[in-house]
Amino acid sequence: MDTLRAVVLAAGKGTRLASEQSDLPKVMRCALGQPLLAYVLSAIDFIEKRNTLLVVGYKKEKVTEAFPEYPCAVQTEQLGTGHAVMAARDALSGYSGHLLVCYGDMPLVRRETYRALVETHIAQGNACTILTGTSDLPLPYGRVIRDEAGSFVRVVEDRDCTPDEARVRELNSGVYMFSAPVLLSALGALKRSNTQGEYYITDVPAVLCEQGKRVGLCKRELQEEILGVNTPAQLQQVESALARRVR
Repeated sequence: MDTLRAVVLAAGKGTRLASEQSDLPKVMRCALGQPLLAYVLSAIDFIEKRNTLLVVGYKKEKVTEAFPEYPCAVQTEQLGTGHAVMAARDALSGYSGHLLVCYGDMPLVRRETYRALVETHIAQGNACTILTGTSDLPLPYGRVIRDEAGSFVRVVEDRDCTPDEARVRELNSGVYMFSAPVLLSALGALKRSNTQGEYYITDVPAVLCEQGKRVGLCKRELQEEILGVNTPAQLQQVESALARRVR
């Protein structure tokens, strides 16, 4: 439907994945013979290709040649996930519907998980809905902090957690639904006041809360679905998980 679009972040170099040695951007590294990005695009194929924007950067021609039917926006510098979404501004100008923001290096997220996120976002009328979940894997992901009523308060990054916060099992997947105009407005409030000097999409929910906007949560039992690929070991881990699915 035309009131639903997606932005898939696919600009990363994959330095820790040693992608330079393979002459490929991270999302074009293969698992079971297919690029990581192919799995993501298959899982969100309920959104029309013309409404699915790929944000490309490093070795962008490798992505555009492999997926020519998808529109693209170029992130010229690698200044974080928030900056990657900023690259999509022009393409989203004038669009007033719902927007899925996801990652091209998370091939294990299932179609039904994306659908649940979309449905929760629309049903609750949120400005932003965060896909959160539990996993038995030891993952250094941000913890989702709720208030006594169960509403979203903030995300605390793993390295910043107090001992009590570190015991929280609800993790931030980094996958979001937004009202597109609200997101585009909030991007202007992002700051690079972090150790990496980058703009983070993970900071947007806090910005929206400060503005009095509604931020909702879609909690799922994610387990391996939440895995992203940043290292050779994670690529192997993801490939093993994919292999188990096709047995």
